Amino acid sequence: MDEKNLIEIITRSNAGIVTFQSPSISDVEGIAAVSKQIMAFIEKNRPKRLIFDFEKVKFFSSQVLGLLLEIRAKLEAYNGEVLISAINPQLHRVFRITNLDKIFSFFKDKESAINTINSE
Repeated sequence: MDEKNLIEIITRSNAGIVTFQSPSISDVEGIAAVSKQIMAFIEKNRPKRLIFDFEKVKFFSSQVLGLLLEIRAKLEAYNGEVLISAINPQLHRVFRITNLDKIFSFFKDKESAINTINSE
């Protein structure tokens, strides 16, 4: 898949929404390109919340965890946060094993995450 098409980033309800477009996120160059796109979006928009939609994802490498932690640290600098939506149970298990489930908020789907933001 072309690196430009690995993710889609939109703004909705005062949040950035990063939707992964590939079922597998493991290519080193692809993850680097995604990181660059997301960091540019953060610099330009400074979203209070960034939702990562994993609905289409079946597999990701550990580099994705590093990317999420890096983005979380960047957003925390101005009290922003990372939300994760629609992650399949096998991938969610990786977050539990690494105790990262304690630092990210998880939602069953993108709409649930958006609704939580809107209700605050």
